[in-house]
Amino acid sequence: MSKTAVSTENAPKPPAKFSQAVRKGNLLQVAGQVAFDPATGAIVGDDVAGQTRQTFKNIEAVLAEAGSSLADAIMVRVYLTDTAHFAPFNEVYDELIGDAPQPARTTVYVGLPGELLVEIDVLCVLD
Repeated sequence: MSKTAVSTENAPKPPAKFSQAVRKGNLLQVAGQVAFDPATGAIVGDDVAGQTRQTFKNIEAVLAEAGSSLADAIMVRVYLTDTAHFAPFNEVYDELIGDAPQPARTTVYVGLPGELLVEIDVLCVLD
């Protein structure tokens, strides 16, 4: 079973030597995405809600390139810079992920570079 990299111009290029996502068999791991605009490299959103929306746009672009969507997500890891961001993040997350059934999720508080407030990675199982 081979391992293949997934790459799209519709999501930001990784800042280091790693793939936007990797697929092996029916597993797809999307690397941590942040709120960079893929065309300009600028951060989109000046609050956690705005950055979360852009981050999910980037995730969805990588998933689409792999022939997947958030419906295939079984695990989401969220990295926030401030515990005060938990509630506004959850509002956007719930809106974008939907009701049935939500993937498992872990939220951790970390330092991120510059003005970034959120980073998210996703694990999917494809049919």
